[in-house]
Amino acid sequence: MTCGKVAPPKEKHKDAKRFRGSMIILIGVGHVFDIGAQIREIILGEMPGAVCVELDPNRYYALKNPQAKRSMPPTYRLLSIFQKRMAKDFGGELGSEMLAAIDTAREAGIPALLIDADASVLFGRLWQEMPFKERVLLTVSALTGLFTSKKKVKKELDKFTENEDQYMAQFGKEYPTMKKALIDDRNQVMAGRIAEAEARYINVLAVVGDGHIEGISALLAPRQLSVIRLKQLLSGDFPRRGAQVKPGNVEVDFQYTYR
Repeated sequence: MTCGKVAPPKEKHKDAKRFRGSMIILIGVGHVFDIGAQIREIILGEMPGAVCVELDPNRYYALKNPQAKRSMPPTYRLLSIFQKRMAKDFGGELGSEMLAAIDTAREAGIPALLIDADASVLFGRLWQEMPFKERVLLTVSALTGLFTSKKKVKKELDKFTENEDQYMAQFGKEYPTMKKALIDDRNQVMAGRIAEAEARYINVLAVVGDGHIEGISALLAPRQLSVIRLKQLLSGDFPRRGAQVKPGNVEVDFQYTYR
């Protein structure tokens, strides 16, 4: 398998610094939070050989073209609406941290790789395979989510950060088919593509949802890993190297191949 590539400019930034030895940096993010500035700071401070992002070409296109129509089951449309509303409540735009990672990599002359599974295929297959009971629970959850307050979302985030293993175990108990398809199987895909990127670029920084961090870390062991979690991004308590690149206009093209 080959991950998608967002083509970088021909010249790399003159102040680029490469850390010594092979290293994978995993950054756990939340798609509804305004954390693009933190992502940018970390990438420019580390200047890795490549930046991997939890996107596939279709989702990347959708983020760049939010008005474009997409085909997906109604329940996932409701979940998407909920996520967009939460992002607005938290002062950001849905998926803005992923675009920040790609734009920063492009600006600094670093290859940006799209490492996620094809969401359109994934969601279509998942909806067909999901048992009726799980469909009902998911639909009710999606409808309820439309009226969930920012305070409740923050409470759920606190529960997740306090005991991630227990939280994911509970999610797996309630939605076993969904957890396997959206978490476990995608962890396998993304970990494989991160390892593939490391073999080519030596030093890799990957931006993925915080719920994927534990699973991907386990799959990448015993490689040398450095992990920054969502709670660190939100609190500002993460390693800082102080590198900066002046912002500029960014145009992104991508090629995607399969094998």
